Amino acid sequence: MLTLLLAELPADFRARALHWAAGLPHCAYFEPNDLAYPGGPFRRLLAVAEQVPAGPTTLSELHTWLAGQAGAAPRCGFLTYDLKNELEALHSANPAGLAWPDLHFFTPTIWLEWHEDRLEINAPEPAEVLRQIRALPLPAAAAPDVPDLRPRMARPDYLAAVRQVQEDILNGEVYELNLCQEFYADTVRLQPVEVFLQLQAASPTPFAGFFRHHDHFLLCASPERFLRRQGPTVLSQPIKGTIRRGATPTADEHQRHTLLHNEKERAENLMIVDLVRNDLARVARPGTVQVPELFGLYPFRHVWQMISTVQAQLRPGVGLVDTLRATFPMGSMTGAPKIRAMQLIEHYEHSRRGLYSGSIGYVLPSGDFDFNVVIRSLQYRQDTGYLSFQVGSAITYDSVPEQEYAECLLKAQALLEVLQVKL
Repeated sequence: MLTLLLAELPADFRARALHWAAGLPHCAYFEPNDLAYPGGPFRRLLAVAEQVPAGPTTLSELHTWLAGQAGAAPRCGFLTYDLKNELEALHSANPAGLAWPDLHFFTPTIWLEWHEDRLEINAPEPAEVLRQIRALPLPAAAAPDVPDLRPRMARPDYLAAVRQVQEDILNGEVYELNLCQEFYADTVRLQPVEVFLQLQAASPTPFAGFFRHHDHFLLCASPERFLRRQGPTVLSQPIKGTIRRGATPTADEHQRHTLLHNEKERAENLMIVDLVRNDLARVARPGTVQVPELFGLYPFRHVWQMISTVQAQLRPGVGLVDTLRATFPMGSMTGAPKIRAMQLIEHYEHSRRGLYSGSIGYVLPSGDFDFNVVIRSLQYRQDTGYLSFQVGSAITYDSVPEQEYAECLLKAQALLEVLQVKL
């Protein structure tokens, strides 16, 4: 291991390191953007591997694989939304332009970990890794070449789907449903690292990440944590409730106050908090599920978000896979009750979600872990040029379809800025 003081590194070192890492077929980068967050944001961690032996493809295999890993390296991976089909009697038949594997984890051969005042390079030859990063020429910036983005679900179809979901709610099928839609383009050419860095500048968030799996890239600016474990304590922080930031301090405070007292948004949040409490209770010691914060309001670059925190003490012997089986997919991206909501999602949505509303994260050798919710993200296939992002909102009986559509576009604002396109 090589330790360097951050003060000794050039200002563009992180960008160079990520460009270097993205040249390898397996790359995971977790970016906290130096933001304060209840429970803390992601660690800043960059992990790579040139070759990865056949790894786990199911949750059962993941359990065995994690048990067989040794050493000081973190285990990095992703879970797609379609992993739901392993957990319940569900299916995914909608079109998919991305074709991520349902699950992928790897143990890096090289990883860089940033601390408050220092950087640690863990590698067989850390000095050589440092030399390669420093010697790497940064590519000339090029604007993304993105043809017109197309909606997988036309606006009238989306509005009709919202009304149909409201009929389902009236008929007692669900209480709330997270309805998402995809915007996509073919034959796109872009520099994944440059676009990711621009996305961080446009919309810094505490659970951002960059993932490369062969020709698949995820460029993520997520504000939401799915699950974190520290010792016996597991934490989930669902987001439900969104409003645009105000243009002046007075207008911004008005927006915050409006969100805090919006009965529809509070009802959405509370329904998902109850769902998360019930999910965690399946793996928690009896009587330990708590809600330390309900309806917390947190500002991001473009929006205020309503965030609640649910935590519990895990039963002895409960690991990552047990916790995922109890909680995945995250309730904030499904609705309640969860299984019926997922059945209706498959019916109303026009494309598979892929890694959107799935998760990326890391597992430490201690067994502690941290995973986000993949939202506010671009998915890109370099081999085919397929580019996709999805956005959604929680539909309740009180929803106004046109307002739900506007909320989707608000959540896409930073993505559209960095792609330099309009809808």
